[in-house]
Amino acid sequence: MVLGRLIATGLTAGLALTGCTSESGAGGWTGPVRSGAPIATLAGPTELTTGLSAPWGLTFLPDGSALVSERITGLIKRIPGTGGAATPVGIVPDVRVSSEDGLLGIVASPDFATDRTVYASVSGAEQNRIVALRISADYRSLTRERVLLDGIETADRHHGGRLAIGPDGNLWGGTGDAFEPENAADDASLNGKILRIRPDGSIPGDNPDSGSPVYSSGHRNVHPDDASPSGAAYAEGSLWIGALGGQRLWQLPVDGSEATGAAIAHFEGDYGRIRTVEVAPAGALWLVTSNTDRATWGGPVARPGDDRILRAEVLPPG
Repeated sequence: MVLGRLIATGLTAGLALTGCTSESGAGGWTGPVRSGAPIATLAGPTELTTGLSAPWGLTFLPDGSALVSERITGLIKRIPGTGGAATPVGIVPDVRVSSEDGLLGIVASPDFATDRTVYASVSGAEQNRIVALRISADYRSLTRERVLLDGIETADRHHGGRLAIGPDGNLWGGTGDAFEPENAADDASLNGKILRIRPDGSIPGDNPDSGSPVYSSGHRNVHPDDASPSGAAYAEGSLWIGALGGQRLWQLPVDGSEATGAAIAHFEGDYGRIRTVEVAPAGALWLVTSNTDRATWGGPVARPGDDRILRAEVLPPG
């Protein structure tokens, strides 16, 4: 269960890596390690596409292509699996944009080949919501099919926003505390939570509280598949964690919930802020930069061609 491993290991690692994955400085792993085991290495990266505007979420499709969400424009774009120009699919309606909100996480339905459905986390003027969108067969339009869950408090900061399909087939979503810490422990609030619903919006019967989408509470700005506002992924025995303020990719070797080696920094300062890390079906890492995002603290770091998606091959340990 990769999702479960990321929740367990990512939350633990996230406490120690907060400094490198948030908007602050470099930081590093300070927890216990069990060293000596061989670890995965990286080859690359190669550039897949450029010219994106504040990209945020990334999800892969059955044909090997990927969809990326742009936080500020509200656009969903498609990128060929082998790289190339990103082509617009459509604009998600009724998106509120300010400091950190907008069109955030997206994830494709496991049955995308037949239902053409993508789930999205959307900030609204009055509240945030998780919606199901249907994409046309030619990838040239999308429709807002239905709202699966709303009533999530909106704010300028701390939205969470990542989505993931778990091995149980359910839709997991992370919400931030809306910059109000008391929300995280408030049972009446959907903020500061990890949420778990069925793809049709109904509540799984085995959620901790009957009739509630809340699976876990007490979180500042947690995401269901990573440890921070930047993205994380698991591949070949390591967590791969994007750093915003630290402007690098962190590798944390793990075994279950235990780190087996010190954190290793890759691409330090080479590509700016790394917002999202996802594992492609073939096993490579796709890295999404976040340099055109106007929520950048510490001054602009955008450079010609930003923002971009990069691919790095993960080489097995040994």
